[in-house]
Amino acid sequence: MNYETITVDVTDGLAVLTLNRADVMNALNTQMRAEMTHAVKDAGQTARALVMTGAGRAFCSGQDLGDRANAAHVDLERTLRDEYEPLLDAIYNSPIPTIAAVNGAAAGAGANIALAADVVIAAESAFFMQAFSRIGLIPDAGGTYWMPRQMGFAKAMGAALFAEKTPAREAADLGLIWECVADDEFEAVWRKRGAHLAKGPTLSYRNIKKALRASMSNTLDEQLALEAKLQGECGNSRDFKEGVLAFLEKRSPNYEGR
Repeated sequence: MNYETITVDVTDGLAVLTLNRADVMNALNTQMRAEMTHAVKDAGQTARALVMTGAGRAFCSGQDLGDRANAAHVDLERTLRDEYEPLLDAIYNSPIPTIAAVNGAAAGAGANIALAADVVIAAESAFFMQAFSRIGLIPDAGGTYWMPRQMGFAKAMGAALFAEKTPAREAADLGLIWECVADDEFEAVWRKRGAHLAKGPTLSYRNIKKALRASMSNTLDEQLALEAKLQGECGNSRDFKEGVLAFLEKRSPNYEGR
């Protein structure tokens, strides 16, 4: 696919997907959602880690409502089912670690696409906003799923009802995101984090994702059984053997991602 609304760079196993409609604060339209879905799926097959970030001053301002005269006639149910759900599924179920590097405003669906990533790193000047109620809607693109789990029910309800900005520092303190870093260190930090994951034990990362997500609904016995199964898979990997050998030889491991 030839990308027109995003750019993708793959270097040393790290895929960097940049939302590239800076003139509209990287608002999401049909073409961008299709291109992002394709790029995320492709990265899962060709790279060992994925970073999503935005061009310009925003990460993503959410749904592009386009022509105001037609905005009220958008079939949002169809759009969510046919365009957002495949994108969210591709991010959430990616076989490689995913990072959302939130460089600026992350509003509406833009905020929730970021929260679908495994790790969210935000610049200190960035913010998250569930802007939906300002135009008579509810949080979508997974917002009603991510927020209660990551910031707690009370904070999630307030964020949805009042549609106020949550600064990156507060988002980190609440547990909504992993990390808030100073603006002048932001790119260096997310690139270092991404490079670390791209050189790591990919099967281990994939099974970590499976285990932690399953724990939200499993009983203790079910979780212990799952841990044993997934650990068995990791124990049979080349990366585990390399990790042990590197430890014994007191050197850095050279993981292959298998």
